[in-house]
Parts: sequence; C-alpha cells; structure tokens
Amino acid sequence: MTACRFLLMMCMALAAAPAWAADPAPAVSTAGPSATAAPPTPAQILEVPAPLLALLHERVIDPGYSRERRLQRLVEMIFDAQGLHLAYDPEATYAITETWQTRRANCLSFTLLFVTLANLAGIDAHVQEVAQVVSWYQASGVIYSVGHVNAGIVLDGRSGTVDLDHNVLYDHLGPQRINRQRALAHFYNNRGADHMTAGDVDTARAYFSAALGMAPDFVAAWNNLGVLDARIGNLDQARRDYETALRLQPRHGASLSNASALYRRMGDTRQAGLLASRLARVQRSDPFAQYMFGAQAEQRRDYAAAVRFYRRAVHLYETAHPFHFALARSYFLAGDARRASIEMQRARDLAGESGDALRSRYQAKLDSLQRWRQRGTNAN
Repeated sequence: MTACRFLLMMCMALAAAPAWAADPAPAVSTAGPSATAAPPTPAQILEVPAPLLALLHERVIDPGYSRERRLQRLVEMIFDAQGLHLAYDPEATYAITETWQTRRANCLSFTLLFVTLANLAGIDAHVQEVAQVVSWYQASGVIYSVGHVNAGIVLDGRSGTVDLDHNVLYDHLGPQRINRQRALAHFYNNRGADHMTAGDVDTARAYFSAALGMAPDFVAAWNNLGVLDARIGNLDQARRDYETALRLQPRHGASLSNASALYRRMGDTRQAGLLASRLARVQRSDPFAQYMFGAQAEQRRDYAAAVRFYRRAVHLYETAHPFHFALARSYFLAGDARRASIEMQRARDLAGESGDALRSRYQAKLDSLQRWRQRGTNAN
C-alpha cells in the first residue's frame, strides 16, 4: 500500500502548512455570494497555528523518537489533557486552527488535523474515505451515515487506520485512499450543507462550488446543489444537478430519491416512477438501506417487518455484528427468545475484533436473554 506524500517541514517555523495548502483557491461561483462569504482557501484550512506547531515539536518531533514512537506520541498529544484534549463533535467541520481553538472535531476535522501533523512529524499518512458506515453508541443507539473519512498510515511496511470513531462499521470495500483535493471537497461540502441548513443560500452555493472546484466528480456536492436549487425553486437547474450526479454515480441513493421527488414536483410522474424503481432496486441490494428500513419498522413497533429487513441486511453483510444485534433485539421483541439468543451470540462473536467493551456488552445482553429463557422454562 503506497501512501500519499506531503511536504515535511522540520524547521522551527512559527506556522506551517503541508504541500496541499499551496493549491490555488477553489473555483467559486461569482454569481451570488459576496466577498465576505468566500470559503477559506486550502492554505487557510490546513494552516497549523504557531502554538500547535510548537507543541508538536516539543512532544513529538524534537525528542528524536522512532517513527513508531512518534506516532504513539502524536496520538497522545491529540487526546490527553496536557495536549489538545480533543473531543468528538459531529457538527465540528473545522479548519485546523479552529480545531486547535475549540478542541473539538468531527471525523473529517480530526483526519485533516492528524494527517497534517503526522506528515510534519515524518509519519507516512494520508486521508481515506468510506462510502457508508454504521456507528453505534450505548447512549443514543445506532446511527447510519453516508460518507466517512479517516487516516491511513504506513509504518515500516505495515499499513493501518486511525479513526476518531472507534464504534464504526465500514461497508464491504472499507477505507479507500483519496487525494488531497477530494479530502478538501469533503470539507467544503460539509460546510455548504451547514450553511444550507441555516438558510444562507449564497454561502452554501459558494462552498458547494468550492467542493466541485477541488473534485468535479464529487457526487455528494452535485446532489447538495440539486437540493439547494430545488429549495429556491430553480427546478430546471436542480434537475441538471441531479442528472450530473447520477451520470457520475448511477446508483447514488440520495440523488435517485431527490431526483424522483423533483420530477414528481415538476409533474413528470413517469420519470419520477422510473427513478423510484431504480432506487428500490439499489436499496434491495444495499445492506445499509435494509438495516435502516429495519430500524424504522422497529421504531413503529412492527417487529415482524423489522425482522424481515434485518434478516435481509444480515444476508447481504453477514459479518456485520450491529446487524445481528438488531435482529436479535427484534426477535426478542417479537417474542422469539430462542432466535434472539442465537443472533445475540453471533453478534458477540463477530464483535471480537471491535474491542473488549463491545464484546462484553453483547455478552451481558446474551446472559440476560438466557436467564430470561431459563425463567420461562422453569415457569412451564
């Protein structure tokens, strides 16, 4: 596995930015946004502030550690109380300076920070992309997400992944290395979505245009532009946005769904129906979509339907322990404790590589199920 190379700056400068910061400013539409709404340049996104650079030298670079020890020290510096003491925030799509100031980051902000600092410390690191993930949390349940990034590293011929979110299930392909332009496209697209949600149309468009300036084939930004144009009533342009997205990625679920809704809004029920049929075929073969349908059925207490959807998800992605766990839960709620125990045991076994805490959680659930079944047997 080869790694993406960045400029290594070992000097004691007061501020530093990797080679990708030298890219020209992204192409931004001049039709709508004012100058004050212009997105930051790559250099501004990736600039390392002086105090953080000094900390990196003190904790990681200057002691002269081996690369493996530098990697360990970098992780410690980012998370311990004497360093950045970084906390996860799913809304925090921040430039490196903003991450330093707030001590918060989402997966994208963390990855940009980590890869930049790692390369400054002489560690071979690059950005990776995952098309779909499922994350699970004991407090808030399970969250499905389209799109995820993390950091890939190469150390003495060995490759690995550094991910801010330890509770994550990747799709079948797993993390795929991407170039710096696509990584920045993720940043601009996330910021654009935030501005669109806030109703700032011009700034949102500027960020989506910036994303496409970095990566013209970035389907998520084309889809979001379609949503933006549809919201303001520019339906013909929204149609062209979705057509571009689907030309680039014909099985893109969000674009199929949004385009179908747009054609229905425009009165073209035939085209809307064709796109809806395409979407249904895509979802039928997508374990993540089947999982979400199961979760929706479970929320409305239709446990028989939840079992059907979760079984389909398991059939499509048999080694996904969250799917087995969800199936076990639905079996139990549907009154089938025996099948619930079988699926819970499978979830426990598959979770072995995800860490002791998760495996222990599944084991505790399995023990509870078995005790419940035993009480029922004794009562009879």
